[in-house]
Amino acid sequence: MSEYNYDIVVLGAGPGGYEAAIRCAQYGKNTALVEARDLGGTCLNRGCIPTKALLHGAEVYQSALNAASCGVTTGEVGFDFAKLAEYKDSVVAGLRKGIAGLEKAHGVKVINGFGKLVDEHTLDVDGEKVTFDKLILATGSAPARPPIPGIDGENVVTSDEVLSMTELPDSFVIIGGGVIGIEFATLFASLGKPVTVIEMMPSILPGVDADIVKMLSTRVLKRKKVTVINNAKVTGINGGEKVTVTYELNGAEKTAEGGCCVVAVGRRAMTANIGLENVGIEMNRAFVNIDDYCRTNIENIYAIGDITGKIQLAHVASAQGLAAAANACGQKSVKMDYSVVPSCIYTAPEIAFVGIGEEKAKQQGIEYKIGSFNVAGNGRAMIMGEALGIAKLISDADGNLIGAQLMGPRATDMIAELALALKVGASVGTIAETIHPHPTVSEVIAEAAHDWEGLCCHSLPKKK
Repeated sequence: MSEYNYDIVVLGAGPGGYEAAIRCAQYGKNTALVEARDLGGTCLNRGCIPTKALLHGAEVYQSALNAASCGVTTGEVGFDFAKLAEYKDSVVAGLRKGIAGLEKAHGVKVINGFGKLVDEHTLDVDGEKVTFDKLILATGSAPARPPIPGIDGENVVTSDEVLSMTELPDSFVIIGGGVIGIEFATLFASLGKPVTVIEMMPSILPGVDADIVKMLSTRVLKRKKVTVINNAKVTGINGGEKVTVTYELNGAEKTAEGGCCVVAVGRRAMTANIGLENVGIEMNRAFVNIDDYCRTNIENIYAIGDITGKIQLAHVASAQGLAAAANACGQKSVKMDYSVVPSCIYTAPEIAFVGIGEEKAKQQGIEYKIGSFNVAGNGRAMIMGEALGIAKLISDADGNLIGAQLMGPRATDMIAELALALKVGASVGTIAETIHPHPTVSEVIAEAAHDWEGLCCHSLPKKK
């Protein structure tokens, strides 16, 4: 009989944690999953899923507004945000129930409570001792709250509070033009609310292809009456029924007003008060330090997800969770590879990318070649009334795919094809030779590959 309560304990039930627990159970280990809040973590309850549910509602609303172009008569179109919030909550509840069912079916013991390390083999969970042979830390992250005067004022919120709203204010100021900020700007603007985005960097969506950012800024956000202010440093917030945000721009003090201020400036690792210091876990700044096998410096303790500071994406946490489970259970040695990680931005149109972009290729001194295709030339996109966007494929000097960027309808679904191509070392020529179904938006990928060859049939000849 084991000297411990469990072979494996997973602390945190986000995407990485709950999948790690199931995988450990599949390997035959007596496994417990400890979670202080709801199964599914931030992604399911306060992040990916509720945000996309609201964005879907906004998309349906926009489709209804434009239905007449397809001969559909709708009458007066409106929206009830409280009902949309109920829809969002029902989706979340259904998925949460599904996770609970999966954990039970696989024999994982779910323990609801706040877990804190006592020693290398013991957790204190709300006063109860839980012992383990091995531990996987998966406590996730929370919205960052920078030290801006007034950040705790009335109607100054983070993404967590936004997703709890049942009524929308008349306007928004969003601090932060990264992925979270721009997705919220898309949501609010699509529902007819004026939005101002304040970004401290020279451009919104830092790291995203410059052509795509320009297209999004000028042809989408501007037309939706989203005001974007770049190179601006927020210096203060005055909360209230009307929130005033003060910022510096080109040496001058300026202000922006809205019914609500959303702070979207990134996320912080949730490593406080979980007893890491009790066992001497090595940190890398604010994150738990791990190797490529998700091991910490303590032999029997692994860490995954946002607390590791690698790439704060749910699908990365899931991949780390499966790797940590295999390594902790002694099934096989799984080394993480972070070179092929697709990223998705749920704007309208969607944006997705994988591998390295043109700017990074230049910085790294890589000899590269680009093939591109405008979504306006795609039949399915035209049918859908969503013919704005571009597909770009980047190869090295030998023609091997090294990166891809997509903007257009279903971009977040289509990027998986290019992630696989990158993972297996496919050439752009192989993509060009792959028959893509017609009529689908995925044809833009094949067309970009043909353009790379200089043989695209559905675009005008390039000037020599």
